[in-house]
Amino acid sequence: MSYFVYILECSDKTYYTGIAKDVTKRLDEHNNSSKGAKYTKARRPVKLLHVESYEDRSSASKREYAIKKLSREQKSELLKVK
Repeated sequence: MSYFVYILECSDKTYYTGIAKDVTKRLDEHNNSSKGAKYTKARRPVKLLHVESYEDRSSASKREYAIKKLSREQKSELLKVK
């Protein structure tokens, strides 16, 4: 079972990083459902900018944590490298 770490851009140009098994479903939840994160609900619509795949939840969670610690400039650089 794969897990994905993703970065969204919110309508206010901020970034949101999350983890999911199904990125398409999660993106829909962020944009259209009460299951979306509190942060993104107030900043809809959001768009998907970046996805990384990991074999297990532990690895994905560690990467999510590392990305969340990056500055906005570092996240922007990560997004350019794609």
